Amino acid sequence: MLTLFGVTKSYGDRVLFADAALQVNRGDRIGLVGPNGAGKSTLFSLILKDEPADDGRINLERDAKIGYLPQESAPVGDETVVEIACAVSDDFVALRRIIKAWENDHPVEAEHPELVHDDVHDRYNELNGYYVEAKAKQILAGLGFRESDMDRPARELSGGWVMRAHLARLLTQEPDLLMLDEPTNHLDLESLLWFQQYLVGYPGAILMISHDREFLNHLVTGIVEIRQQKLVRYTGNFEKYLVQREAADAQLLAAYKTQQKEIAHLQAFADRFKAKASKATQAQSKLKQIERMDKIEAPVADDKKVGFRFPQPMRSGQRVVWLENVHFAYGDNVVYRGAELEVERGERIVLVGPNGAGKSTLLKLLAAKVEPQQGSRNLGHNVAAGYYSQYRIDMLKPGRTVLAEALDTEAKVTEQFVRTLLGSFLFSGDAVFKKVDVLSGGEKSRLALVKLLLDPPNLLLMDEPTTHLDMSSIDALVDALKQFEGTLVFISHDVYFIKALANKVIHVAGGQLTHYLGDYEFYLHKTKSTSARAALTAGGSGGTAAPKQSKQAEAAAKSSSKPRANAHKQREIVQRLEQQIEALEARQAAIAKELESPDTWSNGARSGELKGELQRNAQQLARLSPQWEVEAEKLLALEST
Repeated sequence: MLTLFGVTKSYGDRVLFADAALQVNRGDRIGLVGPNGAGKSTLFSLILKDEPADDGRINLERDAKIGYLPQESAPVGDETVVEIACAVSDDFVALRRIIKAWENDHPVEAEHPELVHDDVHDRYNELNGYYVEAKAKQILAGLGFRESDMDRPARELSGGWVMRAHLARLLTQEPDLLMLDEPTNHLDLESLLWFQQYLVGYPGAILMISHDREFLNHLVTGIVEIRQQKLVRYTGNFEKYLVQREAADAQLLAAYKTQQKEIAHLQAFADRFKAKASKATQAQSKLKQIERMDKIEAPVADDKKVGFRFPQPMRSGQRVVWLENVHFAYGDNVVYRGAELEVERGERIVLVGPNGAGKSTLLKLLAAKVEPQQGSRNLGHNVAAGYYSQYRIDMLKPGRTVLAEALDTEAKVTEQFVRTLLGSFLFSGDAVFKKVDVLSGGEKSRLALVKLLLDPPNLLLMDEPTTHLDMSSIDALVDALKQFEGTLVFISHDVYFIKALANKVIHVAGGQLTHYLGDYEFYLHKTKSTSARAALTAGGSGGTAAPKQSKQAEAAAKSSSKPRANAHKQREIVQRLEQQIEALEARQAAIAKELESPDTWSNGARSGELKGELQRNAQQLARLSPQWEVEAEKLLALEST
């Protein structure tokens, strides 16, 4: 359907593509990957004919249609949300508005006397108008729009929601080739899951740029990597691509070394005998043989790793932050009633659970961005908390450059250090001299993240920190947080990011906090989850801790059921402690088994890490076991009465 042959594109001395080739067939699901600046977005521009190639051909099958979703800044005028989603042709929206005006008894004949009622309906039916609108509304609902949003002017919405409306338009149109540039950036987790499943059954071909490894693993059947100015194709999803690329690199390196040995041997012969008349012809023959060789290029590591140590915060006390008997509600919507949580030094906790369950609210309670309506939030000894959300741009000064803003830190860092870190988060070259007020929302989020890493507090509270980051930047963030010696509590829908960092999982649903004292794999095992991403939203729809009652009914219920309620609450406390102890003991057994392996002991870093975890778990068990005994005795006393 789409063929690129011999495509070359450069900007001055910088060559992005040289004799690059690619074929996209109907039904293909292709992920386009490569380091920042490799040319992914440029390739899209070439296919869309927004930019010309310097050489080569780009052919699209006759009558095939392309649909394209950019990363940001989709256009918006005076259309409503549903009108954007229904915009399958130029005159579709106009016809729909005329019909809607007639349906609402607003005649338009005075302004357009040429309109004939039957003609308008006939033309609208020819465009499958009523079917298209129903389909568009179904897709909008899947992407998170409520019925009341459908006829809202799109200009009233945030940029992210406008992007969702344009995504709905593309899915309604069903172009033969769907080209998506970071399509998951503006989706919450439940919308992402719906979108992911919808694309599985999409009838056309898909070519996408995405930093979301789990999304690529679930969806694509091929990966195209931009590498050394070529388009290299691999079969399978992202994980299979990594394995194939490693094998291909090893094979290429072996071939390169073999060829270099042969070249060295031929060159040595020529150097030795070129001055001898009897051997001069042979020497020249060896040199020509070298010239005729199809030279193999050594594999180059495209992924730049952050090769320095980040500033570390001061050490806090063992108890970092805790909530006691916290009640919190938004109006009538009760999110937490009597919530209890304690976070200890060195924990890396990920909060999971359905949309609306209260994960972001819990993070804000821990950060003191919202105050509990009852109960308390307490900080431990020597604790400084830092809160990062996707919207944390109020910390930036609009008139400054990116570099000046990043250098405004109390941390003792050099300008070179700061420039290197900025480059890891997509601010390279002259981009560091851009003013903050001209940055996009994603760029401001990345700059705020850089500032946080340059002078981190010892308690980091982060809400979706990987949004607007590409794969290399996510790797840089993972490296930074692995070095981080403080405490981390975060929310993310990036499974790769979660697996790389979390050593504890807290599931939030219905106002209840369920602790899993192990990493994300442990959580998946304990919950018997079949999908790593779907498990992030498991647990039903949260958001209310208890049904709302009248004050009289609530008082009567308390009076009549107080002993039973006390026993029930105490039973939950005991059960929660038992779950924590069981999880710790299971993890202790797993660590002990791994430490028995000679391979583990030969790896000093791993064995040290396991011994440290073993010690921390033992300390927790020593604290929890007597606590369980006390609470179990209380439960026995309540049940006996």
